[in-house]
Amino acid sequence: MKQDPAPRADTPAGGRPDRLAKSAVSLGREVVDIAAFLERLDEDGQAQLDALAALTENSDHLVQINAGVSESLKALATIVQDALGALDTSVENMQASGRVGDRLNVQARDMTARSEEVRPVLDAVRVNNDQILTIAAQVNMLAINAKIEAARAGDAGRGFSVVADAINELSTRTGAAAQDVTRNVANLADWLERMQGAITALDATLAELDARATTSADLLRAAWTRISGAGDQARQVREDAGAAQEKLKDFPPLLTRMGDLVSSGARGVADAHHRLGRLVDMSETLVQDSVALGGETEDSRFIAEVQARAAAVSQAFEAGVEAGRISMSDLFDRAYQPVRGSNPPQHMTRFTRFTDAVLPAIQEPALDFDRRVVFCAAVDRRGYLPTHNRRFSGRPRRDPVWNAAHCRNRRIFDDRVGLKAGGNTEPFLLQIYRRDMGGGNFAIMKDLSAPIFVKGRHWGGLRLAYRF
Repeated sequence: MKQDPAPRADTPAGGRPDRLAKSAVSLGREVVDIAAFLERLDEDGQAQLDALAALTENSDHLVQINAGVSESLKALATIVQDALGALDTSVENMQASGRVGDRLNVQARDMTARSEEVRPVLDAVRVNNDQILTIAAQVNMLAINAKIEAARAGDAGRGFSVVADAINELSTRTGAAAQDVTRNVANLADWLERMQGAITALDATLAELDARATTSADLLRAAWTRISGAGDQARQVREDAGAAQEKLKDFPPLLTRMGDLVSSGARGVADAHHRLGRLVDMSETLVQDSVALGGETEDSRFIAEVQARAAAVSQAFEAGVEAGRISMSDLFDRAYQPVRGSNPPQHMTRFTRFTDAVLPAIQEPALDFDRRVVFCAAVDRRGYLPTHNRRFSGRPRRDPVWNAAHCRNRRIFDDRVGLKAGGNTEPFLLQIYRRDMGGGNFAIMKDLSAPIFVKGRHWGGLRLAYRF
């Protein structure tokens, strides 16, 4: 049912309702703008509180970590000191091993020299023994000859024959002994040769051992120097960590004080934002009252338009019920069924298909009423918008940002503006708000709505949104 604004009062102050209405609209815009700023400020304050809470927690953790680092550095200093002591001992042992190797090397060279002295003696023994063998052979020949002559002499040479036998036995034994000496001298010479080879190999091994000991000692001394430097650095870091620990102790209380200050500021902003919300309601009421007093503004023609189209929606709904196209229970269905996979979420009801059929003929022409009109759409009392204008009823994609801007049908707009538009039963309601366009974009809009009644029962409201 169309409800026209009350006629303008003909009073001496006839322009005052007009100025009052215009001022109320301007006030509403400013209040909404300030409210948006406070809302952002409130969000920033909450973010700061969250950040401070995280920072406080991290600072406590940092204090614990720093204390642990200090203890670890203390233990490291002890380990470094023990390692330096062990390295000192290792260097000393390595140097002692080198000195022992040097002595062994000297002894090996001395044994080599002495073995060289033995060789001429063995050669002389070998020569003398050869001479003994020669003499033994000659004596043996003489003994044989003497025995032959004694045999020729008969009984007169029998005593000489005994002597010849003794001499022959002596020469034989002397030759055998000389041969034993020759073999022993040869064996001794071989042994001496092998011993000299072993001494030569030992000398080379001792030389290599001495070189390795020297290199190892140098490496240990270098390691000692590096570890000593690391120990100095560890001590310096430990001192720095101790100084940092003293500073960090003051950090958590400071963060707590900062958090209290930010929290106090956030509460103040939240309170101011709440009060501005009431001020927005008062400015909306002021617009309605000024129009009721006969005030004329640029919104008056929009008011008449939305009231006429809301009445047309009421008539279309009643006609559908009377024709049996939809029942009253289905038309007032509030069981919103989620559309699977939709993002932002969309919903279906038992009346959505019906509104898709009847609302476009009423809503679409409103877009041509004025170039400032952005949309015209009906919502039920809970802010559910079943059928939007075609430009905002695109096929959903996988991009939620694109969907938020182009797939606005079948969604529940239960924000302050959407709920008030659906729940309003006054002849009209003019709201000023920041419309979320998706992707972090907003626009200051006017939202004008008029109630929709079906057989005397309040179904919702028709929203007509337009730019300033």
